[in-house]
Amino acid sequence: MASTSQAVATRSSHAITGRNGLVDKFFYFAMSLLAVALVVAGFGRTVNGNLLHADVPRPSILWVHAAAFSAWILFFVLQSALVRTHNVRVHRSLGWFGAALGAFMVPLGLTTAVIMAHFKFHQLHQATAALFLSVPFLDIILFATFFTLAIYWRRKPELHRRFIFIATSILLAAAFGRLPYLGKSSLFYAGVDAVILLGAVRDLLVNRRVHTIYRIALPALIVLQACAIYLAIDAPAWWVRLSHAIAS
Repeated sequence: MASTSQAVATRSSHAITGRNGLVDKFFYFAMSLLAVALVVAGFGRTVNGNLLHADVPRPSILWVHAAAFSAWILFFVLQSALVRTHNVRVHRSLGWFGAALGAFMVPLGLTTAVIMAHFKFHQLHQATAALFLSVPFLDIILFATFFTLAIYWRRKPELHRRFIFIATSILLAAAFGRLPYLGKSSLFYAGVDAVILLGAVRDLLVNRRVHTIYRIALPALIVLQACAIYLAIDAPAWWVRLSHAIAS
């Protein structure tokens, strides 16, 4: 009787966390919905006062940036849904749109960061605006890196899906930064890393081991994020000069 109960429990556990279990089947789609929820929660608090009905009108490029960012998140949801419903051919066909969108977002993100730093410094009189260029610069560079790796290994799903997941998670720093506590305490990167850590937990549950990508990427991200926060908060003299020169 005990062995029968144990066998049932094992099958039940396997149906949730094993290969082709619920976690394996729905993880990336669930993460895409989590990304949407975080974007709505974060930007929903600031979009009205900082963009739609701002006291001082924002530069037009911010609208383009917001549209491209939103399009990427929705594209991530769509692609995850297509894989979940086994529409792999459509997923691959739309992948070239994603490649073009991601490539467009890199120069757009860098340009927007510089223009907004200039705007905040000169129009909103935020003296430290230029110092925080280290944060969007790092996010854009990291997104470009993982996005490029995802494109390069697009024919290897186990690599491709993890690189896309990490690239999208990196973009969530802006959403986490607008949440009440994380943004004010400069802990928004902790939110990003927690989302990526869920990917490692998924691997541990499904494959009984953490994929090498997470074992390399997550520690490296934490170190680089700490460096970006250091530049923005502690502001060494060389970064003060460089960031103000860029924002000018």
